[in-house]
Amino acid sequence: MRAWVAGAVMMVLPIAGQTSPLLEPGTLVALPGAAQSGGMSVEQALRERRSVRSYGRDPLSMREIAQLLWAAQGVSEPRQGFRTAPSAGATFPLEVDLLVTGIPELPAGVYRYRPREHSLELRVPGDRRRTLEAAALGQSSIGNAPVVMVISGVTPRTARRYGARAERYVHMEAGHAAQNVYLQGTALGIGTVVIGAFRDDGVAAALSLERSEEPLYIMPLGRLR
Repeated sequence: MRAWVAGAVMMVLPIAGQTSPLLEPGTLVALPGAAQSGGMSVEQALRERRSVRSYGRDPLSMREIAQLLWAAQGVSEPRQGFRTAPSAGATFPLEVDLLVTGIPELPAGVYRYRPREHSLELRVPGDRRRTLEAAALGQSSIGNAPVVMVISGVTPRTARRYGARAERYVHMEAGHAAQNVYLQGTALGIGTVVIGAFRDDGVAAALSLERSEEPLYIMPLGRLR
């Protein structure tokens, strides 16, 4: 494990195959670089995309996690800061959290994706999937998935430019990001399903979301059986 301090935040770079020690909240975990091309065409991914509610037991790799996060909200053009999903006025209202368990390089916890750094920030230590499952009316795919992605929206970021129309723009953007995850998962052999039936307050409590962060999608992620 190589680590150093940058400002007030510790940067941690996992070594492949090495188990990470316990991390403190606020720790940033660097992710492998995202691939910019792959073996499956967009047309094939569109044809094969399906909602999947049960998953294999093997954990996802750090490289797969990095690719799925990049597909959701990764930076696709560093000079302009553009991302993989379109955003009204480049206001970027979405936040992406991961509930992780069983990943050798990552202790169980809730992690926030930081697109600019292409890294994960540990926010809440421990396995919170069962708490999230309860908030989602007991949907078992959440509790059984090794990784669960939660997409939230911060409408005020977009409202500063677009006023009352901002809410619909944020919801549109969440749909763009979720479809990106579906297609990227299809190309990687990773299944997911979009879950929208949940108690907002329960999801917010499970992830320790800020008041301004509205949960929009829950997406369990796991290997196809």
